[in-house]
Amino acid sequence: MPSFRFRKHEHLRREADFRRVYQRHRSVSDRWLIVYACENGQPYLRLGFSVSRELGGAKQRNRLRRLYREAFRLTRHTMPVGLDLVLIPRRAEPPSLAELKQSLPRLVHQAARKLEREANKS
Repeated sequence: MPSFRFRKHEHLRREADFRRVYQRHRSVSDRWLIVYACENGQPYLRLGFSVSRELGGAKQRNRLRRLYREAFRLTRHTMPVGLDLVLIPRRAEPPSLAELKQSLPRLVHQAARKLEREANKS
């Protein structure tokens, strides 16, 4: 059975890590979310958030982070490894956890395919 813990080494925390993702990213999006992804060379996924103040006050932004973090935690075992992800929520009605659990893995797989196609071109 996979571990559902979200360990500290799986968090994107340093500014340099975020900068690297922003510079080398491939993006995919849907109604609720933009996902920036780049390869990290590690046997695990790392996750970071960029939640704009336009989405509301601190309470609303933290709620969105918790919702997206929980969706990631529960579906991470279905996603390809070796990626750094930055999730950027869009200004839409917040999705339910069930909707996110379907959307997030699909977007991560799309981003991984984009990165793979680009690597094969080189």
